[in-house]
Amino acid sequence: MPMTIPVLIISMLLFFVLFFGIGFILNMLLRMTWIMAIIYPIVAILIINTFDFSEYFTNTKAAFSGLGRNIAGLQAADITILSAGLLGAILSGITMRILRSKGYRMF
Repeated sequence: MPMTIPVLIISMLLFFVLFFGIGFILNMLLRMTWIMAIIYPIVAILIINTFDFSEYFTNTKAAFSGLGRNIAGLQAADITILSAGLLGAILSGITMRILRSKGYRMF
């Protein structure tokens, strides 16, 4: 069943807000501005992934080739939703830099 436009918009908004919020909280706790933007590709791979994590060590070739097939098989809606999450992670870092430059040292 194809994804409808309202579902796509809501999913994009949820991924943006989710990863912006997680990135903002991680930035406050760890004081590392771009931590979520660095971690996000790993999270996205875990979302796309269909293999167990242990199979990347026990059955490496099959796991990585399966991951490549899964990434190549993503639909435009999936790519758009994952891109919204990446944008949220990046904007959380930008927001933290702006807040720190304006003197908010609690962050």
